[in-house]
Amino acid sequence: MSTATIPAPGPRVAAGAALAKIPRVFWAALALLFAGGILAYFLTRSHAADQFDTAPVTQGTLVSTVTASGTVNPQNLISVGTQISGTIAAIDVDYNSKVKRGQVLARLDPSTLEAQLEQAQATLAQARAQAAQSSASANGASSGIDVASANAAAQAAAIASAKANVNKTQAALGLAQKTESRDAALLAQGYIAQSSVDADRAAVAQGESDVAAAQAAVAQAQAQALAGSATVNQSSSTAQSQAAATQAAEANIAAAQAIVRQDEINLGHTVITSPVDGTVVAREVSVGQTVAASLQTPTLFSIAQNLGKMEVDINVGEPDIGGVKRGDRVSFTVLAYPNQTFRGTVAQVRINPQTLNNVVTYDVVVYAENAGGRLLPGMTANATIDVASVPNALTVPLTALHARGSSAAATPWGAVSGSVANSAITAGSTAHLLVDRNGKPVHVPVYVRLTNGSQAAVEPLTPGTLTTADRVVIGTNSPRRSASNGNGRSPMSAMGAMRGIH
Repeated sequence: MSTATIPAPGPRVAAGAALAKIPRVFWAALALLFAGGILAYFLTRSHAADQFDTAPVTQGTLVSTVTASGTVNPQNLISVGTQISGTIAAIDVDYNSKVKRGQVLARLDPSTLEAQLEQAQATLAQARAQAAQSSASANGASSGIDVASANAAAQAAAIASAKANVNKTQAALGLAQKTESRDAALLAQGYIAQSSVDADRAAVAQGESDVAAAQAAVAQAQAQALAGSATVNQSSSTAQSQAAATQAAEANIAAAQAIVRQDEINLGHTVITSPVDGTVVAREVSVGQTVAASLQTPTLFSIAQNLGKMEVDINVGEPDIGGVKRGDRVSFTVLAYPNQTFRGTVAQVRINPQTLNNVVTYDVVVYAENAGGRLLPGMTANATIDVASVPNALTVPLTALHARGSSAAATPWGAVSGSVANSAITAGSTAHLLVDRNGKPVHVPVYVRLTNGSQAAVEPLTPGTLTTADRVVIGTNSPRRSASNGNGRSPMSAMGAMRGIH
C-alpha cells in the first residue's frame, strides 16, 4: 500500500483564505470611507479659495486721528471802541479797508467836549489868580513877622538900657547918702556950713527920684516888650494862615489842571484811530449814530491784525481730548474749497469746558497759514488732528485682529471676526492674527502698538513670525459658514482637522 503527500498551501492561497474570512460589511465600510475621503479632498481643494478673505500685511506709518469741526477766525482780532459818549460825525473806513496803526477810523462830534474844556481852563485861571493873591498875603504876613521881631528886639534893648540906668541912679543915690552922712558929722563938729548939708540932702532926694524914674522906665520897657512878643505871635499866626491859604490855592490849581487834562484827553478821544496794522472786518456804526460809553465800551470796528495767519477754533469732545496736545498736526477743509486741504498745528488746548445738550467739548486752537487769503473769518472747518503715529510699522486691517476669548463667527479655519472689529483690541493690548500659510491659517500672537479705527500697527510677539509677504484672514465668504452643527463648529471642521489646519 502506497501513501501520497499533500503539499502545504502557498502564501497567496493563505492570504486569500484569510481575506475570505473578513465580513463583507467591513469591505463596504472601507470603500465608503475611502470614497468620502476622496470627495472631501476634492471639495476642500475646490472651495479652499473661497472660504476666507485675506488682506496683505503692509509696512508704513500708521496715524491715529481725531475728527472735529470748528470755525476759522483771525489769530488776533481787535475790537475798537470808544471811551466817551457822543455822536458819530464822520467815518473814514469801511469793510475790508486796509488800515495802519494810528490811522483815523472815525470822528465824534467834539462841540460838547470843547465847551467843557473851555470851562475847565477858566476854572484853572481863577485858581491861579487866587493862588497869586494868597501868595501876596503870605508874603505880607512874613514881612509883618520881620517888623514885629525887630520891634521886639529893640524893646529888649530898651529894657536892658533902663535896667542899666536904674543901676546908675542907685549908685548916685548911694553916693549922695554917704556924702550927706559925712557932712552931717562935720557940721556937728563945726567944720562945714549948714548949706553944705542942705545941698547933700537935696542931692539924696534927687537921687531917690532918679532911681524911681529909672525903675519906672524898666517897667515900661518890659511892658512894651510883652506887647512886641504878642505882635510877633500874631504875625506868625497870620503868616501860617496865609501859608495854608496859599497851599490850598496851589491844590486848587492842581485839581483844575487835572480837569483840563482830562477834558483834553476826552477831546482827543473824539478821534478814533486804529491801534494796529490790519484789515477792517466789521463796522458796527454809521454817521449820525449816538454811542454811549457808560458801563460797557461800545464796539465800533473789528480789525484783524493779520489775515495771512488764521486760527481754527475746534470743538473736541470729551472722549477724544485726552489724546490732543500742543504741536499735533492738523489737516482741515472748508465748504468753500472742498477739494483743498489746509494744514495747521495745535497751538493751545484750552481747559475751559463747554457743555451743550449734555455734551462736553473743549476748544482746541489751531494756527494755520493763509498765504493765498482763501480762508475767511467765520468759515466752518472740518478738521482731522493727528494725535499719534507709529513710523515704519507692520499694519493690518483691524478686522484681522482677535482678542483671546472673543466670540466670533466659526469657520473651517477657526474663529474669524468678519467685518466687525473686537472692541477689546486697543493700543497696548495683545491679540492674534490668522496668517494664510499655503492655504493654512496659522495663529500669530502680536502686540498692538496703535489703532486708528480701520488699521492697526502690530508687532509679532515672536520675531520673524509676521512679514510683509504674509496675508491675514479678515473674514469668510464660504456659503457653508451658516451650516453649523449647533455646537459652533462647521461640519467641515473635522475634515479640516484631518488636514492639520490650526
